[in-house]
Amino acid sequence: MKIENNNTSYLGLKSQISELLLLGREQAGRAINAILVQTYWQIGRHIVEFEQNGKDKAEYGSELLDRLSRDLSMEFGKGFSRSNLFQIRQFYLKFPKIQTLSGQLNWSHYVEIIKSDHDLEIGFYIKQCEKENWSVRELKRQMKSMLFHRIAVSKDKQTILSLSEKGAEIQLPSDIIKDPFVFEFLGIPNSMSYSEGELESKLIQNLQNFLLELGKGFAFIGRQYRISLAGRHFFVDLVFYHRILKCFVLIDLKRGEIDHQDVGQMNLYLNYFRKEENTEGDNPPIGIVLGAYKDQILVEYATENISNQLFVSKYQLFLPDKKQLAAELEKLLDLE
Repeated sequence: MKIENNNTSYLGLKSQISELLLLGREQAGRAINAILVQTYWQIGRHIVEFEQNGKDKAEYGSELLDRLSRDLSMEFGKGFSRSNLFQIRQFYLKFPKIQTLSGQLNWSHYVEIIKSDHDLEIGFYIKQCEKENWSVRELKRQMKSMLFHRIAVSKDKQTILSLSEKGAEIQLPSDIIKDPFVFEFLGIPNSMSYSEGELESKLIQNLQNFLLELGKGFAFIGRQYRISLAGRHFFVDLVFYHRILKCFVLIDLKRGEIDHQDVGQMNLYLNYFRKEENTEGDNPPIGIVLGAYKDQILVEYATENISNQLFVSKYQLFLPDKKQLAAELEKLLDLE
């Protein structure tokens, strides 16, 4: 039988073989990464145990990594610079029990995670990498934006401990809110003048990073979503659907300070979506008014007695101050 006479069957065969090869490569890659991580852990253990118990500790001192780097590089080639050996040593010190290593993270993930100084933060990022399948690039961005600290400073001690053990769990509408949201990926200088429309356009142009900042579960529906009521047209800046909470999420962007009228307008949008857009199985929609500034007292009075899930939060165009957030977290943990 000639192949050209049965081209459909041949294409099916080729597709099956291609899928097997891709799956095999993926599995082989995961196996190699797991072996590499465990090998580096063992190397780190040997270095630390030698430093702690070796008879020649005083002789080598800080020169141990220099000598190891020279000797291992001569025998095994690249990959054993002094800085790499230092990372391997730090890796063991941060994870003294091999059972705590994750099979889903590769060595590059761990290189980023061990830069953290806080055990709670380390635990959080490991769980988030597992739950959200972050690439190394995504992990680096989330750590730079101080995601753990931004979530933790609004929680009590028990919830912070849970974040470290389980990662961020989305069970309530409030679980998707950050204050502030960080949009440093837009590349807009803080001193630059821009309109709400320009901010919206840049967020859409950087949708992948925007979704990463919003968190797990968001699916983009549209921008400038039109609502028609009594012959008038209103436009919601951004509309998402949250797959976990099973509801629409409406976001209204404000260039400057959030006003009470902005809260009232979002409440109108939520009432419309609840009555006109929701279908069977949908939960009540969530509204987020997002501005560069907010007055806490004004927000408190504007949102009081509103039955809808309506939140007011800030955004900023620059990365958070690491020292300030770390100090706030330590203060919270000490007080608790």
